[in-house]
Amino acid sequence: MIIVTGAAGFIGSCMINKLNNKGYKDIVAVDDFSRADKNLNLNHKVFRNKIDREVFFEWLTENHRQVNFIFHLGARTDTTEFNTAVFDKLNLNYSKKLWSLCARYDIPLVYASSAATYGDGSLGYNDDHEIVSSLKPLNPYGESKNEFDKWALAQEEKPHYWAGLKFFNVYGPNEYHKGRMASVVIHAYRQILETGEMKLFRSHKPEFKDGEQLRDFIYVKDVVNVCYFMMMHKVKSGLYNLGTGKARSFLDLAKATFMAMNKKPSIDFVDTPEDIRDKYQYFTEANMSKLFSAGYSRPFYSLEEGVKDYVQNYLSREARY
Repeated sequence: MIIVTGAAGFIGSCMINKLNNKGYKDIVAVDDFSRADKNLNLNHKVFRNKIDREVFFEWLTENHRQVNFIFHLGARTDTTEFNTAVFDKLNLNYSKKLWSLCARYDIPLVYASSAATYGDGSLGYNDDHEIVSSLKPLNPYGESKNEFDKWALAQEEKPHYWAGLKFFNVYGPNEYHKGRMASVVIHAYRQILETGEMKLFRSHKPEFKDGEQLRDFIYVKDVVNVCYFMMMHKVKSGLYNLGTGKARSFLDLAKATFMAMNKKPSIDFVDTPEDIRDKYQYFTEANMSKLFSAGYSRPFYSLEEGVKDYVQNYLSREARY
């Protein structure tokens, strides 16, 4: 049996689809299933049971002997939320409890960390364990992810296999419910559809031209491919970056979206909202050497390939993966 937390969410639901496509049906989906729009992500997916996240630990204690692997992909991911108590409960303490149960019951664990742990990038984007305690994230979300990474590395009792994957800028199908926190691709698609143009955030740093802020954008299909690889190969436990290793500009992303929609680019700029302006990352790029050294060799979607697949096969059809 495989457990996926955050199962109705963006990456979690894509993970279940990946497992189904590989023939796995004995899956338990864990989440807060109170949102009807989010639950649509589970349509046409095969799993044994749905367990509410509030009773999951009790369920796991009773059923742990049946569990072969856990993907912990559930978290509060709102980078504009500044109530640290929310992150303490859902990201930090929940993950600690799950880790402890996996260690006790000898269950392998892959969990979602984040590139938000790297803060302004002044210490680079290397997934070395030695720098984790020195990282200074820019928002409570990133802090919660880094605090758990620090805590996990410090534990004497660990699951016999574990990996924390530092997701960079993930985009792709099944993020319809995410609102403001959805990827720039879906916002671009909707804007272009409605107005024929796309508005990007203006740069507020002189070293970056408008629209030339750089991010490591990774397609969700690549993310779940790596998660599956970790389950199948159980490479050395630890933290791993999960990006493409190639930073691209928001202008590149916007142009790729116009191209996928067969429309001529029309791009304008607006000020970055003040509530996130001083927390905004202008550059991210994953050092992927650790994952590649561990044996992962499947090529990643290029930005153009990923955006084209997302726009033409999902957004334009309002389809899910």
